[in-house]
Amino acid sequence: MRKMLPNFLKPEALQRYIGIMDHIAQRHFESSWENQREVLVFPLSKRYTFWLACRLFVSVEDLNHVAKFAEPFDVLASGLISVPINLPGTPFNRAIKASNVIRKELMAIIKQRKIDLAEGKASATQDILSHMLLTSDENGKFMQELDIADKILGLLIGGHDTASSACAFIVKYLAELPEIYDGVYKEQMEIAKSKGVGELLNWEDIKKMRYSWNVACEVLRLAPPLQGAFREALDDFTFNGFYIPKGWKIYWCANSTHRNPKVFSEPLKFNPSRFEGSGPPPYTFVPFGGGPRMCPGKEYAKLEILVFMHHLVKRFSWDKIISDEKIIVNPMPVPANGLPVRLYPHNKT
Repeated sequence: MRKMLPNFLKPEALQRYIGIMDHIAQRHFESSWENQREVLVFPLSKRYTFWLACRLFVSVEDLNHVAKFAEPFDVLASGLISVPINLPGTPFNRAIKASNVIRKELMAIIKQRKIDLAEGKASATQDILSHMLLTSDENGKFMQELDIADKILGLLIGGHDTASSACAFIVKYLAELPEIYDGVYKEQMEIAKSKGVGELLNWEDIKKMRYSWNVACEVLRLAPPLQGAFREALDDFTFNGFYIPKGWKIYWCANSTHRNPKVFSEPLKFNPSRFEGSGPPPYTFVPFGGGPRMCPGKEYAKLEILVFMHHLVKRFSWDKIISDEKIIVNPMPVPANGLPVRLYPHNKT
């Protein structure tokens, strides 16, 4: 699976999907943000990232079809990190039932896609599903339908949950730091003004969003969606005076890594300039992990976050309704009340 995905998720392959991301983002903001005085940011950021994942992974774009997926996905997500007791009514049991509902829907999509590909009604490059159906392993074998459904299920979870948290915290920090908002706004408006009527974003536009990505990285440093992960020690080793035997499970923590004052001076201060030039040293900034097990969706996440920022700041400024809203971690950091904000649309000229 990890050998197959990089071909689809590497930057040069993702370039062809920037226009689709831009189109989905436009529809999202038109349907969910515009003409609203106040919005709950976190539910809307989840709606955006899930819609995008549905379109790019399985070509589901219709909002009613997306909503059909979204409800069981919320149930599944709430039971992912729960006590594995499979009794009626437990979060774990509800998550299993929800995954079966999603898997059944995915199987129907997969079967229809195979027909459409055979009849020339679907493209080999339109999404990850087509890529999986048409790509064999090193032995020339193709994945079974149920395996593909399970892999897509995992991708839909990983492809929207963490990015939705990142988008929400970008909104939070831009509301709290007007000078940072002004820098992002200036950069994004220069790009917006260079576009013709109806012209979609492209790779050259994304490459111009340097300051915006530095801001996003600083948000990911201070509020990493991925709190950490487990790894297994492949050999005996000693770390900071502690002996770790081979086979032990190890948990690495993004939060403490990102706030190490030896690497990041004034670690609690929001400072996007940390990411100028070559940025932090290797393995000190790890929102996507690091090494050979780094998240293969890093570039995909970068694109969806930058497209979100572009459409957000060119439409609105905003302020937080709850100035001291608490942050809960379950298992990602999320605003306890959904991050309600008051929107101030820019005058259109």
